[in-house]
Amino acid sequence: MSERRRTSAAAAPAFSPVAASDLTGQVTEQLARAICDGRLAPGQRLVEAAVARQMGISRAPVREAARRLEQRGLLVAHPRRGFFVRDFSLEEIDEIYGLRIVLERYAGELACARATAEDLDRLAAQLDLLRRLADAGEVAELVEQDLRFHQSLCALSGNRRLCRLFNDLAGEVRMIIALIGQVYDDPHRIAETHAPLLESLAARDADRLDAEIDHHIRVAWHEVRRFFAERGAPHSRAESAAAPPGSEAAATFPQAEDGNP
Repeated sequence: MSERRRTSAAAAPAFSPVAASDLTGQVTEQLARAICDGRLAPGQRLVEAAVARQMGISRAPVREAARRLEQRGLLVAHPRRGFFVRDFSLEEIDEIYGLRIVLERYAGELACARATAEDLDRLAAQLDLLRRLADAGEVAELVEQDLRFHQSLCALSGNRRLCRLFNDLAGEVRMIIALIGQVYDDPHRIAETHAPLLESLAARDADRLDAEIDHHIRVAWHEVRRFFAERGAPHSRAESAAAPPGSEAAATFPQAEDGNP
């Protein structure tokens, strides 16, 4: 650290202001969207130099963005090979969806007793948003808002530990919901599968909501598992770790708003 930086740090009792243009944040979101809309496929290598060149920036913010996405569960790092889009074994798919069913069914039970009229209005507004995004064909944003619908349902449980567990799965769930968007030909199908959940909750019918959540998640589980099985996904984590990383990335990206490295 230079003398000037040491003096500045000693004089400042709080954090410095964040720059108006968060370059790494922009890169992170562009890469996340590329994963969610399928331009970066599971198992595909992220070529930092190519991404940086397309965005008109240095490799440093791309590498930092890749680290952020690794923390979110969307990328994995292979020593001396770089970052690859997260792939899943069938065993991992089963674990994630099995846990989702347990968490969301319990969340639904608690939400039936706790949700207010205002809570139901907000969830209905979220469903309307899913429908509008489906009409507009905005699949990447539909994926994100689909996840937020489920996060909102968990939040209505009032159980903070349950919400933390669900949020721990969020990166993996986000990516898998994106894959459902690839499996389903019609994005309206994604939106409309949430309507029975809201209807059951509004009716305070805990048994029906429990059955609807179970059906909703199991259908997604079946579709995603079939998708991965058909593309030759390994059955176990051990097989996945032994498999060689996939191909290099061929996605294209616009330049970041701030072209400075």
